[in-house]
Amino acid sequence: MKPLNHAELISIAEEYGTPLYVYHAEKIKEQYERLLHAFSGSNTIFFYACKALTNLNVLRYIRNLGANVDCSSINEVKLALHAGFPSSRILYTSNGIDFDEIKEAKELKVYINIDSLSNLEKFGQHFGSTYPVGIRLRPNILAGGNMKISTGHDKSKFGIPVDQIHEILSTVNKYQMRISDLHIHTGSEIKDVDVFLKGIEVLFDIAPHFEDLEFIDLGGGFKVASREGEEETDIPLLAKKVGDAFANHPYKNGRPLQVWFEPGKFLVSAAGSFITKVNVLKKTSAAEFVSVNSGFNHLIRPMFYDAYHHIENISNPEGVVKNYSVVGNICETDTFAWDRPLREVREGDLLVFRNAGAYGFEMSSNFNSRFKPAEVMVLNGKPHLIRRRDQFEDLLRNQQEVI
Repeated sequence: MKPLNHAELISIAEEYGTPLYVYHAEKIKEQYERLLHAFSGSNTIFFYACKALTNLNVLRYIRNLGANVDCSSINEVKLALHAGFPSSRILYTSNGIDFDEIKEAKELKVYINIDSLSNLEKFGQHFGSTYPVGIRLRPNILAGGNMKISTGHDKSKFGIPVDQIHEILSTVNKYQMRISDLHIHTGSEIKDVDVFLKGIEVLFDIAPHFEDLEFIDLGGGFKVASREGEEETDIPLLAKKVGDAFANHPYKNGRPLQVWFEPGKFLVSAAGSFITKVNVLKKTSAAEFVSVNSGFNHLIRPMFYDAYHHIENISNPEGVVKNYSVVGNICETDTFAWDRPLREVREGDLLVFRNAGAYGFEMSSNFNSRFKPAEVMVLNGKPHLIRRRDQFEDLLRNQQEVI
């Protein structure tokens, strides 16, 4: 499916103003259907890793597609419930959190993954064998686009290290705990499908220790191309290799294990466009700067992850190509792109950042007391406002005046 074209984006920007996040619903559907097609006939289900984008309308749309949802906080669990997901379709993978959150998740009757020996012990003390639970393991596998998004290596904070399996088993046996799933997530931007196979090997070595095991959760991290010609995760190849691995390794008594994946960025990244307006052109001996009406307060990924976003001048698509440095308007270094070829830019032009559906609005802030942008969803060809732009009153909300 083609991304929203220039005329469509300009029309939406004129109606709702800029900066603005725009999500193409049918692109989300296309991405989900790619997964379903590749894994058709296999015992595999998908949990949308909603930390990528939690707007309720996006959650409801993905729920209606048939996907489950993976949550990283108790509030994401509550948002998923509010969006209409039944508890049986919600997974909560904890990460160094207070045990009260895990107790609350248990009361909400969702699937739970525990990532520390400390909380595993507490869960056993409180619930014993009365409630099934999963364990997030750290497989000591280095993978992902860079160290900031690699989560499975031997220095990562995530999960219980696999070399602590004896401590895990001691706790599980002491409380007769029912371990229903084993979970790993090695990182994001994974192109090499064999990374997932290495994780499966680790889990297959450990799985026989758990009599109640039903699911193997391989996390997410599928690579999404951010520029033309860039290599992505080969989803059909991944499906084949995962299918072969599980076909050759049935669980005890021949009972098949269900495979779980947690795609987040894969589902929503390419569906998102971020539209900004050019405020100022500034030519110096070092560069010609294009300053837009946004900054890393709205899109932090380039500064945080060195992430690449393709940028287009949708106001002058036939202009001469020149090199520009695209920067933000906040009082901090916030470079979106350095020495980037763009169609000739003029003050007032609209620039669109592609692949902005994941971790764009979700990681935005009110830094410099600037408003968060609006969000729009294009559904069946029609744009719908799904979050209004901040107003001044939003900056004052929750502040208590004592002086």
